[in-house]
Amino acid sequence: MRRIGFLLIENFSLMSFAAAVEPLRAANVITGRQLYSWSIVAPKAAGAATSSGARLAPDLALSAAGADRRRFDDVFVCAGGNPATFVDEATFAWLRRQARRGTRMGGVSGGTWILARAGLMAGYRCTIHWEHVAAFREAFAEIDVRPTLFEIDRDRLSCAGGIASLDLMHALIEADFGAELARRVSEWFLQTSVRTGDGSQRMEPPARFNVHSAPLAAALALLQRRYTEPIDATTLAQAVGISTRHLQRLFLSQLGTTLERHLFAIRLDHARQLLRQSTLPVLEVALASGFVSASHFSRAYKTQFGISPRQERQNRAGYRSGTHSSGRDDANSLKKGEMA
Repeated sequence: MRRIGFLLIENFSLMSFAAAVEPLRAANVITGRQLYSWSIVAPKAAGAATSSGARLAPDLALSAAGADRRRFDDVFVCAGGNPATFVDEATFAWLRRQARRGTRMGGVSGGTWILARAGLMAGYRCTIHWEHVAAFREAFAEIDVRPTLFEIDRDRLSCAGGIASLDLMHALIEADFGAELARRVSEWFLQTSVRTGDGSQRMEPPARFNVHSAPLAAALALLQRRYTEPIDATTLAQAVGISTRHLQRLFLSQLGTTLERHLFAIRLDHARQLLRQSTLPVLEVALASGFVSASHFSRAYKTQFGISPRQERQNRAGYRSGTHSSGRDDANSLKKGEMA
């Protein structure tokens, strides 16, 4: 029997957690044996609330005396919201002690961030929900994070969350007890197609943007990878094998916008994720999103979203002032200019 601990961090996703724990229950029911046992763990005795407001009472509170005596084969950290704001040294220390005992450590959705903050992901390949990827790369540049569904790297597991938790558990059940049981568990949950870990978290451009042109789809995919770099219509058109005029026509006819405006929107969306999921100064957010002028960035952001970058950050629940590495994020910190 494998003993699993699910460490729930305030504002975790109920769907991600349920998709991770329910396959274990199904494996027990299908076989009539207790192949897995699990416990809900939380930093405090009050438990942790889900992103939808429900609160789960823990079987084990890390604040309780003797919490270290509980042994697990696997510990999965489930987190959502903005995991960058979670700072609890007692929790980080408990995770490190579990890892030293040989416990296999896993992150679900934003849980990978908690493991990284505890110093447990150095030298490992991992993934995290796409909403957190940009901020994660800024905070942990040395860690190999990938935009995949799940990653299994030796004694570290990570999952993007949502229903990708079900895909990860299929892989783990197959490794533990064989492909036949994993298949039966997947069918239990009406999972007719099991995805591999290297699958993409987000829809491919043809599906996401409902486009029917192969060159346009290729251009959109290229922009998604290189949006922080200087790139113009001529370079992009050459890369996908069509003329600049033809490429611009495709953007207008199938997306109803220009290439430049589409790229602009991608950069602003990236900036929004950084403002919401990191504590980077606004100036650094502008630079990391492909802008060379903080004043231009602020104006563009307010035009796109109706609030300034500062207001975006202040409005985020859980954002605490004074946590950035520098307070110099005023619009005059960069020389005036336009986008790179």
